[in-house]
Amino acid sequence: MDNVFKIKTVEGLTDELFFDLCQANSELRIERDQHGNIIVMSPTGADTGNFNLGISAKIWFWNEYSKLGYAFDSSTGFTLPNSAVRSPDASWVSKSRWESLSKSAQEKFAPICPDFVVEVRSKTDRLTDLQAKMEEYQANGCRLGWLIDRQVKTVYIYQAVGAPEVIKGEPTKLSGEDVLPGLEIEIKY
Repeated sequence: MDNVFKIKTVEGLTDELFFDLCQANSELRIERDQHGNIIVMSPTGADTGNFNLGISAKIWFWNEYSKLGYAFDSSTGFTLPNSAVRSPDASWVSKSRWESLSKSAQEKFAPICPDFVVEVRSKTDRLTDLQAKMEEYQANGCRLGWLIDRQVKTVYIYQAVGAPEVIKGEPTKLSGEDVLPGLEIEIKY
């Protein structure tokens, strides 16, 4: 990603210290890959931020009605099973999985891969980097993911296994399938 600064593995940077680093620099978007490299990303532009919020709001309202789980915004970090700490643009975790975590685990970068994630490509993101991130979610237990590329009006739908389904054009109606039953969002790029 062009808007990314990577720092090689920092020796002695525990999960607790990484959490504290992120909290002390809350104006930045910071992730950690499975190898311990720190990734600092710039904030999105206003247009992308507005689009992200629209998607997140629809997921939140669906969840308020369904009461099936917990919805999260782009500021939420999750510690994946491979030890990476990732922060999708929007995400959702089923009620039973989220409530099985201790309160202290929920208050930090929860040690869980979301059941559902959304990543929206901004103008400075490289598609290959976002596809790799989606594959990482998939490999760590994510059941459904949407990678929305507004630049070329394409959505990549990632299931629990297999290659992504590619949908081109506008408008595109996306379904939460059996992961978020009843959720349907029409994407207008």
